[in-house]
Amino acid sequence: MSEHVDAVSAPPLPARPAATVMLIRDTDEGLDVFLMRRRRSMDFAGGMVVFPGGGVDQRDYDADIAWHGPPPSWWAQRLGVDEDLARALVCAAARETFEECGVLFAGAADDPDLLVDDARVYKTARAALAEGTLSFSDFLRDESLMLRADLLRPWSNWVTPVEERTRRYDTYFFVAAMPDGQLADGDNTESDHADWSSPEAALADFVASRNMLMPPTWCQLDSLTGRSVEEVLAVERDLTAIEPKLTVSGDNWDIEFFDSERYNAARGGRTP
Repeated sequence: MSEHVDAVSAPPLPARPAATVMLIRDTDEGLDVFLMRRRRSMDFAGGMVVFPGGGVDQRDYDADIAWHGPPPSWWAQRLGVDEDLARALVCAAARETFEECGVLFAGAADDPDLLVDDARVYKTARAALAEGTLSFSDFLRDESLMLRADLLRPWSNWVTPVEERTRRYDTYFFVAAMPDGQLADGDNTESDHADWSSPEAALADFVASRNMLMPPTWCQLDSLTGRSVEEVLAVERDLTAIEPKLTVSGDNWDIEFFDSERYNAARGGRTP
């Protein structure tokens, strides 16, 4: 949570569209999810444990992007946005996942059944995407690939509280199974640690103050507990926007949302 919160009434900052992906896999012990810890030096959410994701780039709106799976019209209906933004959000979800952890939701442009099984061969392009010198649509065209929108599922929608004075996001959470043969890493400039964890372990670490979770991350982890990948992917969720209310008093802050009592209890080191 940002420390730069102005308690004085002021017009809220605009909420930038963003996408984040819960990357999941089954293990012998149960479901795991890929998590990254943002560097403490980051202006927004420094030190927080998060899923791969980020803001929508203007080039994510490219209507010529190679695409396989539910069309933008389907995503627009599920996400509750227009088709242009729906396309951009799905593109941003795939792009940010590739940039931040090297997992690529793409397949051969001439064969919808042939998925990328080792995205490390696109290391140079990954760096160019992260630097902003290459668009995701151009990358797919250059490599004769297409975005596999069918590998993603919509999960939830959270909006940064209006009281936040650093930056705000209108974030759409997606969920996706880890593609066979690919590897997830933390090779990016925004995180200093990345690894797989069970949702239960990440939530327990939060109670024990071994990690820091913002309410949206905490809620998504909570929603994954006790489920397999198959069960998660079969879920159809209501994406009504959730916009918590933030209250700040000195160095202390509190947040209100539909499950804030449990979250605040966990944040205080008490088992909710």
